[in-house]
Amino acid sequence: MAVSKPVLVLIDVVAWGLIHTVTGYVVHKMPARAFEQNKGIWKERTFERNGRLWVRLGVLRWKKWLPEAGDFFTGGFNKSKIPSRAEEGLRLYARETRRAELGHWLAGGFAPLFFLWNPWYGAVPMLFYAVAVNGPCVVSQRYNRIRIMRVLALRSRSPRASRLSPPEGGRPARGTSAAQPPTP
Repeated sequence: MAVSKPVLVLIDVVAWGLIHTVTGYVVHKMPARAFEQNKGIWKERTFERNGRLWVRLGVLRWKKWLPEAGDFFTGGFNKSKIPSRAEEGLRLYARETRRAELGHWLAGGFAPLFFLWNPWYGAVPMLFYAVAVNGPCVVSQRYNRIRIMRVLALRSRSPRASRLSPPEGGRPARGTSAAQPPTP
């Protein structure tokens, strides 16, 4: 039995809604200790060049337009603002960027399932959708975490170094120091 194109579109929309909701809920329920370390997918890669790659790709221009759903579920964490500039607040923020990144990787990983009920010309756009919707969120989480981890590393070396070291090969913005965490 053939399904009409409008019905397939409706199925796809509902499927993506469920995928994002379920993956978000799953990572929300995972224990905090699962997100404490920069290992595996969360490890900073050489090609990221301390976040400079993401800056070249324009993360600073468009990340403010990304939706924030970290607190969609009760007890969740809204990443639009760093809770505290103290070490504890920065570590909490970094941990929650790992949680969010995993949620977006998981959601995007479901894209091949759309080949089960869509013709190839309907499923291929779902792959592009997965990258277009989840990719910028992953990039934003990685960029913010790289910056926060750099601030924490500078602070652990010496209080004076955290005030004097410039960010990523440049000068601190006027009125700021290199030790200030990024604007989420």
